[in-house]
Amino acid sequence: MASPATTQTVRPLGTLRFDTSGPPQITSVAADHLRMLGARTEDAGGGDGTSAGITLTGGEFAPAHAHVTWALPASGLADEAMVQAATGIMAVHGRRDGGPRGLAVDFAATATAVLAVQGLLAGLVGQARGGAAAQVSTSADRAGLLTVSQYLAAAGADEGEACELGPGGPPFTSAEGRLFELETLDPGAWAAFWRALEAPADAIRAGWMPFQFRYATACAPFPAALHAVTRAHGWARIRQAAAGSGAQVCALRTLAQRAGEQDGAAPWSLAPLGAGPLTGKPGPPAPGRPLAGITVLEAGRRIQAPLAAHLLGLLGAEVIRIEPPGGDPLRGMPPACSGTSARWLALNRGKQAVEIDIKTRADRDRLRELVATADVFLHNWAPGKAAELGLDADDLARVNPALVYAYTSGWAGRIQDAPMGTDFMVQARTGVGEAVRPEGEPAAPSLMTLLDVLGGLHGAEAVLAGLLLRERTGHGVQVDSSLLGAADTLTAPALRRAARGENPRSPAGFRQPLPTADGWIAPADVCAPAAAAYDLRALATDEALRQLRDHGLTATAVTTDLSDLHHDPRFAGSISRDAHGAPAVPDPWSFA
Repeated sequence: MASPATTQTVRPLGTLRFDTSGPPQITSVAADHLRMLGARTEDAGGGDGTSAGITLTGGEFAPAHAHVTWALPASGLADEAMVQAATGIMAVHGRRDGGPRGLAVDFAATATAVLAVQGLLAGLVGQARGGAAAQVSTSADRAGLLTVSQYLAAAGADEGEACELGPGGPPFTSAEGRLFELETLDPGAWAAFWRALEAPADAIRAGWMPFQFRYATACAPFPAALHAVTRAHGWARIRQAAAGSGAQVCALRTLAQRAGEQDGAAPWSLAPLGAGPLTGKPGPPAPGRPLAGITVLEAGRRIQAPLAAHLLGLLGAEVIRIEPPGGDPLRGMPPACSGTSARWLALNRGKQAVEIDIKTRADRDRLRELVATADVFLHNWAPGKAAELGLDADDLARVNPALVYAYTSGWAGRIQDAPMGTDFMVQARTGVGEAVRPEGEPAAPSLMTLLDVLGGLHGAEAVLAGLLLRERTGHGVQVDSSLLGAADTLTAPALRRAARGENPRSPAGFRQPLPTADGWIAPADVCAPAAAAYDLRALATDEALRQLRDHGLTATAVTTDLSDLHHDPRFAGSISRDAHGAPAVPDPWSFA
């Protein structure tokens, strides 16, 4: 390996080249990210099929290769629609509407591409630390299971949900017909907003719990009276009510509007910090665990940062959570397995925890002591909070010049007058609400936390890029990722169509499952128009699949109850239970 002093690179993949082949829904995203990280290519490849190959060569590294498939051949899953159907994505996304629905964006393929890039970066970090070169494999079905892991964990918990699962939820509509999202984490602000609009008191009370829990349940069956209230008021009055209550509202924007303001920024940014001795434990990492010996401190809340740290832990890093006195309150969020929140376990199993009160000087000093021997500090605090506490990148670089300082935010400072940087507000502001629904349907952000999950994947990808850049330069690195970057990655094909003046939305009826006598089936995208001509409602699902297969059409059954995934032969043996008894999805990569 070349020494950091002699390796001159601005971006982590500078001096490397790549080649890709396979399904463009996967390889185009991977190629875009590899280019933004500094790798070059003569031809990003093309083709289609059920598997993809991505190879990185050059620099001081042995060739790194990623093998990517839609799924194991025995499962029969051969494209995005079938993966969404089988893994439960359609079921979760469809909860708001009362039945399974396909996402009109390539969510599983996008997640798979980011995971493939993560695997390549992790392998290069392992090589830089003295490990052997390894091929990484991942698949869209495993990516899909990862994206629903919290919902799957809740479905297999010891107890039921604290809040009813049923159809309903935002967006709301003003008297002028303007669709908008509402956001607040404060029950007082929720009540004050609705009182300002003269909503019935019983509807205000009944609406808070489903609204609060929609991040966990992907639905919000609150009273219809609340929708009626907003339809009776103009947009100006609604904005006034939000401003006076402390709640926030955001009108849904179109993909064309988002395309018109695109700044071309990468979904993450990397900047050098100090220079100093690297802190990872000496010796090459263990096979298949390229981050073994790396320590990650995570001060994360909810999904985005905890998921990023979880992925780093799966790659071998030691992850230490920084929790408030008394521990993370989300540990107690129902439903539970052996007394611990099943959803919390999906993102945090295997992590250590240290309780630190960052509001006190003494505990901030304790945190700095931990940072001094860590490799990564990762957080998703509110904007400005780290600087206010004296814990921003420059502050901690003085403690550990070789630190990778990672911030996962909502907006990355790229949008003026941005609303709260939460999943559904970012979906509303960036056109995701339009992208996930086909032509002819009103825009509506998915109540599945698409951007929190994809933002967590981007956060891990950014940290891995920072670790590789640190290994190649000897400098600490500041990395920033955001839900905005995740939204732009997810909607990139639609935004390109919008920029060309084309209709950015998928055609009417796109990726809608077909009902059978006892369930639903989802045809492969290329087979969907022909499959829609068959009336399958009188046939059992197995019979319906057989009939389509006899006519040369490919389809799969739609998972409607996530607890059934444990016994689904399409995922035979891949879903296990952890020490608490909570369902656990398989690691998204394997190294060989």
